[in-house]
Amino acid sequence: MTDRQSKILQAIVEQYAEVASPVGSSLLAKVFDVSSATVRADMAELEKLGFITQPHTSAGRIPTDAGYRHYVNQLAGASLIEPLNERRAQRALSARVSGGGLPENTIRNTVDTLVELTHNLGMATIGDQLYMSGLSNLFGQPDFMRANQVREVARLLDNLQPWLHETAPNEPLSVYIGRENPIGRGAGCSLIISRFRSPFSDRSYIGVLGPTRQSYRSVMDLVERAGRTLEEALYV
Repeated sequence: MTDRQSKILQAIVEQYAEVASPVGSSLLAKVFDVSSATVRADMAELEKLGFITQPHTSAGRIPTDAGYRHYVNQLAGASLIEPLNERRAQRALSARVSGGGLPENTIRNTVDTLVELTHNLGMATIGDQLYMSGLSNLFGQPDFMRANQVREVARLLDNLQPWLHETAPNEPLSVYIGRENPIGRGAGCSLIISRFRSPFSDRSYIGVLGPTRQSYRSVMDLVERAGRTLEEALYV
């Protein structure tokens, strides 16, 4: 993949997250100051590599799970300047967590704040306890229109806690995109979770579940920050 193709993929992921409609070559040609033919050639190569696909009803392209994975991997290795709105969201999260009071309230405040800031479903699991909020946010997304897809989401949620208990992801931040999810593989969801240390359990997680089409940079940062901030608040 060339450098321009990588940047075109990034633009497709971010534009699709924002407008929820396939991204065409004419828009990208303006962004990169090249001809539409040049962009179409790059898009054809990205499609050949399996990173984007063309819905049959549109001339534009959308990312595949592999495209999202490439994008997320690039984010993990990059040092990015945070936009002002992201810094504000981070400060709001830190304020809500630090002012939670009792541990249960702190955890609930953190999950509720993630729901408000990401518009996804938020959850926290500490040992055998699971707190979940924002289900209406999840099913209010335009990505969940098919009945079988909704069933897959419900299946994922029903099995989320035992799966976390069994597999115990050990990274500070784990991202499971679309069919990478071992449960509910057809749900078209991404699970972004942070493991954090807790005085109540050695298997404590906080995170969000949303459509694969989302703003990964800001959501990943908020979830990781939520885990770190919860650790600090619960060990005071």
